[in-house]
Amino acid sequence: MKISTIGGNVAENSGGLRGLKYGVTRNYVMGLEVVLPDGELMWLGNKCVKDVAGYSLKDYSLARKDSGVITKVLLRLVPRPAAKKTMVATFARMDEAAEAVSAIIAARIIPCTLEFLDRVTIHCVEDYAKIGLPLDCEALLLMETDGHPAAVADEAARMEKCCRDCGCLEVRVAGDEAEAAKLAGARRSAFAALARVAPTTILEDATVPRSELAKMVRFVETVAKKHRLRIGTLATWETVICIPRSSLMNGMKRRCAASKRRSRRFLRKRIRLGGTITGEHGVGLPKSHFCQNLPGLPRCA
Repeated sequence: MKISTIGGNVAENSGGLRGLKYGVTRNYVMGLEVVLPDGELMWLGNKCVKDVAGYSLKDYSLARKDSGVITKVLLRLVPRPAAKKTMVATFARMDEAAEAVSAIIAARIIPCTLEFLDRVTIHCVEDYAKIGLPLDCEALLLMETDGHPAAVADEAARMEKCCRDCGCLEVRVAGDEAEAAKLAGARRSAFAALARVAPTTILEDATVPRSELAKMVRFVETVAKKHRLRIGTLATWETVICIPRSSLMNGMKRRCAASKRRSRRFLRKRIRLGGTITGEHGVGLPKSHFCQNLPGLPRCA
């Protein structure tokens, strides 16, 4: 967040904590000036809110680093919300937290932030950032609603009810903006915190339909226990496999290969649940073969 640039966000079509309600970078780009590989200067898009003439070359250029060099960006701005409320709900089981997410969305509530941290991630973050996260739970949900004050109060109450109906241990409301910023910082520092405890991490940002979250969480838990893997599950159900330091001295290559096989197993499971191989970070070389072989994926245990 501290080093992010507009150009970088456009080049990657990046998302963030508030993507559930506000979407990703693509939703705010109205126009682009692009220098094509042959040196030609081209303007894509315009200032009109409604524009459906011809091919949407602006959208084609977003997140395609081979399409040219972006030199100007025309952005759509939205007003700052009048009110905001940040809450944390804790759970004794990971799948209860996943069910709470499904329940919130099924109740037609679209919070601006709805983020998940499991026990592994919570402890890593607290050890790293000393934020004051609860350590006596298996998972927590970071929830944030914004908008008109009356709507914020109503949505917050309904989200709390959804969490309690799913068996949450406690719902804590941030007392002020400073506490809310610290809680958001817990999520933003999660990957850095996990990277501190293991020299090698494998991050997967594949997604599943919201109705399938609990199934996916239970599957990750089962694989982690069976193969004695340290896995952090966070954000929009990203999985981070932490390869221990001891592996550096004892069969690192073998351990990495085994962890990558588990990672591919998670991808196959997500696809079988109707998901996709990436939600924000792009396909890249490690996942490229999934794009070529989606119909013939082997069965997943």
